[in-house]
Amino acid sequence: MIYIYNDFGGTHTTSLAAAYHLNLIPDDRKLTSQEILEVPYFNQLNASDMGTFIFHGVDEQGNAVYTVGRGPGKHVLPAMTHLAELLAEKYHGDEKIIFSNTSPTVPFAMTVGGLCSRWMHIDFIGVPLLTFGAKQCWQDLVKLVVYTKKAGRTSQKKVTVLENKGFK
Repeated sequence: MIYIYNDFGGTHTTSLAAAYHLNLIPDDRKLTSQEILEVPYFNQLNASDMGTFIFHGVDEQGNAVYTVGRGPGKHVLPAMTHLAELLAEKYHGDEKIIFSNTSPTVPFAMTVGGLCSRWMHIDFIGVPLLTFGAKQCWQDLVKLVVYTKKAGRTSQKKVTVLENKGFK
């Protein structure tokens, strides 16, 4: 199975979700700012990285975990899903793919922090807002990862898209 966590930029909630999924960070408490900043790829990707699948590792069940930034296009995720379905059908792939949207977990502080840090390069404002936002949404992200893993185990489809609107 392949898990792909996705959102606009692919560097904040997606990186945290991948780290929770892979048990790289504790899921039973709020992280410190330092722990957040040490999460692989957290606040390290740029606009040029959007659309690039970033491999984060293999989980305890042997499933690959990726992240991707969708950017502003509304057609990117449907195109990725359709391509995955076509490839599975054409090449008779048995690998299930789970696309899980982390956007609903993004708090306002993280949105502003990402804008300041990644787009305007004003890290002294953006980074504290990003870590504050990560501390706000950690429980929602943990629940989203648990939900995503469960959907992966129970879905009968080759390609599953989780919008995760219930995590707002």
